[in-house]
Amino acid sequence: MPFTYDYPRPALTVDAVVFRKADEFEVLLIQRKHYPFEGMWALPGGFVEMEETVEEAVVRELEEETCLELRMDQLKQLHTFSALGRDPRGRTVSVTFFGKIDYQKSKVRGGDDASDAKWFKMSSIPELAFDHIEAINMALDRIR
Repeated sequence: MPFTYDYPRPALTVDAVVFRKADEFEVLLIQRKHYPFEGMWALPGGFVEMEETVEEAVVRELEEETCLELRMDQLKQLHTFSALGRDPRGRTVSVTFFGKIDYQKSKVRGGDDASDAKWFKMSSIPELAFDHIEAINMALDRIR
């Protein structure tokens, strides 16, 4: 029988900030298919499953939502976002990773719970779901 706790626990998620560079940096975003923020753009990511690490989860979510296959050695841990109220579904903590890929290897399409996946120039990022603009700005500072 699994152990249960008397205390509520937050959900654990992962997000991926992936860049490519042509004339300027572009960031990979997905269009959300479901609540919350249905139809809005966001970073690829999702919930960590019980039998996987955060590293395995970010690679899986990235592939499921964008069809982009990256290895964990192409990503680095950026930050853990844990502000209260960052997700309207409840208390959620997100471990965020970042990386950069070659332009020639950056073909994407929406999948799973993403209705679309696209690259956006940093100068034309749409309004984003959650606190994802904060993660993008932090990752861009690190990658430069």
